Amino acid sequence: MVDRLFSHPDLAELYDYFNFWRCSPQDDFYLDLVMAARSVLDVGCGTGKLQRVARERGHTGRLVGLDPADAMLEVGRRDRDDVEWVLGDLVHGPYGREAGGPYEDEFDLVVMTGHAFQVFLTDDGLREFLAAVCRALTGDGRFVFETRNPAARGWEAWTPERVRTVDGPGGRRATCVHRLESVEGDLVTFTSDYGVEGWDEPESSRSTLRFLDADALNGLLAEAGLDVSAQYGYWDRSPLTDVSEEIITFARPR
Repeated sequence: MVDRLFSHPDLAELYDYFNFWRCSPQDDFYLDLVMAARSVLDVGCGTGKLQRVARERGHTGRLVGLDPADAMLEVGRRDRDDVEWVLGDLVHGPYGREAGGPYEDEFDLVVMTGHAFQVFLTDDGLREFLAAVCRALTGDGRFVFETRNPAARGWEAWTPERVRTVDGPGGRRATCVHRLESVEGDLVTFTSDYGVEGWDEPESSRSTLRFLDADALNGLLAEAGLDVSAQYGYWDRSPLTDVSEEIITFARPR
């Protein structure tokens, strides 16, 4: 099921206001990779910010944004029509019989940004997804993604005291507040409340994410036939340590 944050049109419209270009150093990190690849699939692309900027910067190859939330894709479609916007998921492929099946041997680079990798809550779900990654990549392709390092316990900052405020649609004040709900093993559940001046009340979305450590992650990648070629702890490509915020992974089909 798609989180309400991504499927509700009002919340999809807000996404880029809170996740504007270069709000995180991950944007330039991934853009460099995309610009160097001929064919790129962005899995869970959301509004397709990465693919849109890549095209603006002169990428002339194939750019595909794949997401199961049509409200998010609609934001990208309105901005650019020279990116392939595809409603679907990597395991099943584009939704709708006329759209064809899952991708096979098509992409030099598959990326999954914005911690989207953490939506897979079970080993079986990840195995199915990673098999689809292998299927979609060319023989010398790369899969690059990041997940939050559980050792950093980032969820402890998801409290009502930390309110994020931006200029939203029409210059109106928009706010976002995360509220931690539970931590059960490696699963973290929280709610996100979004408000905009003029709304009668905030809109809420509930999410559960999985925080895998590097050993568990790398074991699942190896089982799927993906070899880790590099792993970093932050966007400056500093080494992965016990206190690193991120686990940024480069993997290739074996």
